[in-house]
Amino acid sequence: MSKLPQITDQELAAVDAWWRADNYLTVAQIYLMDNALLDEPLKAEHIKPRLLGHWGTSPGLGFLYAHVSRLIRHTGQESLFITGPGHGGPALVAASYLEDTYTEKFPKVTQDSEGVRRLCRQFSAPGGIPSHVSVTTPGSIHEGGELGYALVHAFGSVMDNPDLLTVAVVGDGEAETGPLEGSWKGVSFINPARDGAVLPILHLNENKIAGPTVLGRKDEAEVRKLLEGHGYEVITVEIDTDTPHEQAHRLFSEALATAYEKITGIQEAARREDWDGRRPVWPMIIFRHPKGWTGPHEVDGEQVEGSWKAHQVPLSGVKDDPDHLALLEQWLKSYRPEELFDDQGRFTDAVRANNPEGDLRMSASPHANGGLLTKDLDLPDFREMGVEITERAVDRAESTRKLGEFIAEIYRRNPDNFRLFSPDETNSNRLGAVFEVSDRAFMEPPRETDQKLSRDGRVMEVLSEHNCHGWLEAYNLTGRHGMFATYESFAMVSASQTIQHSKWLDEANDLDWRAKIPSLNILLTSTCWRNDHNGFSHQGPGLIQNVLTQRGEVARVYLPPDANCLLSVADHVFRSRSYVNLVVIDKQPQPQWLTMDEAVEHCAKGAGIWDWAGNDAHAGEPDIVLACAGDIPTMETVAAAEILRNKLPQLKTRVVNVVDLMTLIRPKDHPHGMDETFFAELFTNSKDVVFAFHGYPGAIHQLVHGRPDADRFRVRGFIEEGTTTTPFDMVVRNRISRYHLVMDAINNAKVTPPGASELKQWCQQMLDKHESHIVEHLEDMPEVRDWKFGYDQQINGEDEAS
Repeated sequence: MSKLPQITDQELAAVDAWWRADNYLTVAQIYLMDNALLDEPLKAEHIKPRLLGHWGTSPGLGFLYAHVSRLIRHTGQESLFITGPGHGGPALVAASYLEDTYTEKFPKVTQDSEGVRRLCRQFSAPGGIPSHVSVTTPGSIHEGGELGYALVHAFGSVMDNPDLLTVAVVGDGEAETGPLEGSWKGVSFINPARDGAVLPILHLNENKIAGPTVLGRKDEAEVRKLLEGHGYEVITVEIDTDTPHEQAHRLFSEALATAYEKITGIQEAARREDWDGRRPVWPMIIFRHPKGWTGPHEVDGEQVEGSWKAHQVPLSGVKDDPDHLALLEQWLKSYRPEELFDDQGRFTDAVRANNPEGDLRMSASPHANGGLLTKDLDLPDFREMGVEITERAVDRAESTRKLGEFIAEIYRRNPDNFRLFSPDETNSNRLGAVFEVSDRAFMEPPRETDQKLSRDGRVMEVLSEHNCHGWLEAYNLTGRHGMFATYESFAMVSASQTIQHSKWLDEANDLDWRAKIPSLNILLTSTCWRNDHNGFSHQGPGLIQNVLTQRGEVARVYLPPDANCLLSVADHVFRSRSYVNLVVIDKQPQPQWLTMDEAVEHCAKGAGIWDWAGNDAHAGEPDIVLACAGDIPTMETVAAAEILRNKLPQLKTRVVNVVDLMTLIRPKDHPHGMDETFFAELFTNSKDVVFAFHGYPGAIHQLVHGRPDADRFRVRGFIEEGTTTTPFDMVVRNRISRYHLVMDAINNAKVTPPGASELKQWCQQMLDKHESHIVEHLEDMPEVRDWKFGYDQQINGEDEAS
């Protein structure tokens, strides 16, 4: 069992010197653009014109970092440091500079007086870095300003990472968020035999931007009971303004030693053969200290330290108020910088004595730059796992069931490098084949009625989209692979996480030292078009729209129409790096359109003409283009084309299917955008296009903006019409049914063949029949329910039926 010895006077001096240096650099980053080491008396011209940053939480973060560094020096423990408190950025930037890592990543920020000036000048300034812990901060896998996700990222980072300790500092403002409150449940899913450990530190300083926090103001006994109820052993360290710093260091070093001893004891017990398998009670620390600790206690006769006024910039008038300027200089000098920096502006040995070495520095940990640790997945050949097709769409299949078989084989081949995350929906989404390989992970007491549930399981199910999404993000960020599968409408619960992760990846692309990581793969199923049994609350394709707004360097949206296309797409996204891949397909039985060879070719191009579905193959340009993206829109489009081919053969119809939505964008706006020649081959340059789309119609208009005569695209999609009804009624309500598409084709074609008016009347009669039929029979009419494409049309494209 590993132990952290009692802190010696020499070590205490080193920890305190490091902490004072971190505090000094934190204050200097917020305020100074010149004279960063006070080589001359502080003047107004040394102050930044705009003061941005957050002081209040920063001294506590630096204090904690200093003590975890001491633990690492003694134990060699691989560690990550995740900071939940919003904008404590300057403290963590300073920490990486103190460890030399910042200079290694950004050589212009040298280890001397000029480097300190650059460090301070760039902070929260044009051409510089953000005010919060971000992708530019070495050692970070977590965006500090994104409140609610520190703890869930910590748990994701240690899954299948047995040697890692992640210290997760949870801010008391952050602790008020719903995602964070749900994140405490991570202890019910961490297996100490094969996972690493998370040490949560609830960082209570009572105040947020303009008032008290809930947990900060609560009675200590209530807070303890809350956290004990979540399954933690609570260790408390409480500091006030009168606590000597020496005493504060000793109190916390003892608490950290106790917590670490318990963690290593849990792991050693679990890794013995005689482990009883019971969920351990993991330690956590409550760390209370005054807001703005070590800063100005009083400004203009009002208390600042220990109040909400310390949250951001305690001295806001330093450029214009000489008294404030003098207070700032006094504040900076209180850290005794002459003991921390030599004559050339380099850190003294007293400061460096607390730094771990090499990769053990938390700012240099390869776990925080997970692409360095990433291993390619051992993927099976998806071509051997597809649906055998002899007749198009005669037989139906649950496409996601095939994906489940593919993922199951990935589990077999990659026992510690891949996980599936889903909110209690793995079986519901037809991915249950994974349970042939792995149980669900769960550390709470088992019962005889449990199925596929064990402490050794690695399928992650919890009814929190935030947890699933956040776990996978951190699993990816530390170099491992996976997929988050959820009901389409409820992906909006975690949509902000998807957006923030996209931003992270986009920023990382600009940093050559950030290695590419496995992509964030999101599967949306139980989609709006087939959630007819659940109702309007379960019908919403909004995440597509959100991902489309992200930059082309990271955003990808795929709408495979069948199982073989889904397998081809899945193979691609699991091999990809540093993207957000959104894959959308329903779980219900659906037509299977393409052979495996056709699917691979189709997905490689991203879009293509389905000659066998239209009737323009030998007619030059069509009279109308019927385009589609998404499984249900594809079925309705092919059915509409079949109606036109059989009932109005003079109208030359082309069917175009789009599987990679980003191909519609111009090449200069997205790397997947098809060139002008291919776009014209598919859609022509002048013919009208009736486009049936899985999501909101405006998305297609956004994507084809700038294409030749973009106004010719007439888009049908989800228009927020829904209820508990029949499957076909969903497409009718949203005016995307085959009958609506036929009428749209006739109305928008440049020609009007004989019989067109009669066909439109027939379509309306079918819609009227549908409406009365579902009310009387409570199911769709046989013409729709039992429809099979060109029932006797063979795979070679012959069309005897027509």
